[in-house]
Amino acid sequence: MPIKYDVVIVGAGPAGIFTALELVNNAPGISVLILEKGKDIEDRKCPLKQYHIPCKQCKPCSIVNGWGGAGAFSDGKLTLTTEFGGWLDEYIDKSEVQELINYVDKVFVDFGGTEIVHGTDTKKIRKIQRQAATADLRLIPALVKHLGTDKCWDILKEMRDFLDNKVDIKMCTSVETLIVEGQEIKGVVTRDGQKFLADCVVVVPGREGAEWFSREARRLSLDMAINPVDIGVRVEVPAVVMEHLTDVVYESKLIYYSRSFDDRVRTFCMSPYGEVVMENNSGLMTVNGHSYADRTTDNTNFALLVSKTFTEPFRKPISYGKYIATLANMLGGGVLVQRLGDLISGRRSTPERIKRGLVEPTLKEATPGDLSLVFPYRYLVSILEMLEAMDKLAPGVNSNHTLLYGVEVKFYSSRPTLSSSLETQIKNLFAAGDGAGVTRGLVQASASGIIVAREILKRI
Repeated sequence: MPIKYDVVIVGAGPAGIFTALELVNNAPGISVLILEKGKDIEDRKCPLKQYHIPCKQCKPCSIVNGWGGAGAFSDGKLTLTTEFGGWLDEYIDKSEVQELINYVDKVFVDFGGTEIVHGTDTKKIRKIQRQAATADLRLIPALVKHLGTDKCWDILKEMRDFLDNKVDIKMCTSVETLIVEGQEIKGVVTRDGQKFLADCVVVVPGREGAEWFSREARRLSLDMAINPVDIGVRVEVPAVVMEHLTDVVYESKLIYYSRSFDDRVRTFCMSPYGEVVMENNSGLMTVNGHSYADRTTDNTNFALLVSKTFTEPFRKPISYGKYIATLANMLGGGVLVQRLGDLISGRRSTPERIKRGLVEPTLKEATPGDLSLVFPYRYLVSILEMLEAMDKLAPGVNSNHTLLYGVEVKFYSSRPTLSSSLETQIKNLFAAGDGAGVTRGLVQASASGIIVAREILKRI
């Protein structure tokens, strides 16, 4: 027999966790079920990271699935600004978004988060902005807190323990379909056939579940807007090259428009003194970066992403991003790495060339290769132009020894039409977080869950 709840939450990333926290803190008797296809927080272990063995293609991958989601479990970076990290200000006033961001920050502090804020020295930031402007770069200043992958795990565990006796949680449980009758949500059906009924359903599947949600949205005939596709590389340089930036702002959010194509290129997820890691997206190997609170490396890494918004009739941005990443997997059996000098010279990197370089790769499992065989021409040109521009701000970035890992892809779902409370065109069906295409970061994803929870509290 199907079980009935007041609220079913699909996904246990930051949006889902904060939805649940807000609900139980304001309505203690509410019945809530969280369904998550990944493993519980204590079981999220990656053999590659633990034992430095080849990726076992675990399904689901514990780096991007499980309690805490992908972004929350990777680096734990809190960007306390409305300027980037999502599009919530398209649904509510920007001042309200900032209030929610401050609220999210307070919740993290209550569960053990840091009080240390980066990016407060406005005089030094203005100086960096002036230098950036001379290189056709725009630096977006922001207050940033860095939890670190290790500390973030502790916080997520505290949140898990807090919710343990207040909501029902089913891990390793994938949702297959949404039950809709007469344009009103009635519940969900899991992959193994379990049916859970609910007055409200909150779909927060994260980036890993973005493609599933897009399929369900098409099946339910929801109006969808196509989000940009972000494809690029992860850059690794000696930490000293970036210190004058990372010591001041920590997260250097730089925007550049390429001379050749006017494509938007941006830095993303800067990891000072961090390491490059592989992620398994349903069998597709991509790259990301981590930083830790209690241990460091000699390198700093960051993503350079080229954003493209496609027009009709193309409606498969996620498939396009996966196709590019598949080429790298095909050539290298996983993530490729190449010295910048080799790329510019038109030759592939070899293990010997990587070994005699000045930057020691932190991702040992990456295969030396040739990224020019992977990226479309305009993507490659835009990335190389961005590196040239950044070198004026941080000399050494455009060095022959700089390492480029590929491919890094951000799978943002096609965005459904949503109300100011993030309700879809189907009554009582809400969509939030990165998987719904409305956010692209830990803080705004958490804030989106709070928006949904507060609307549900009005109705139940």
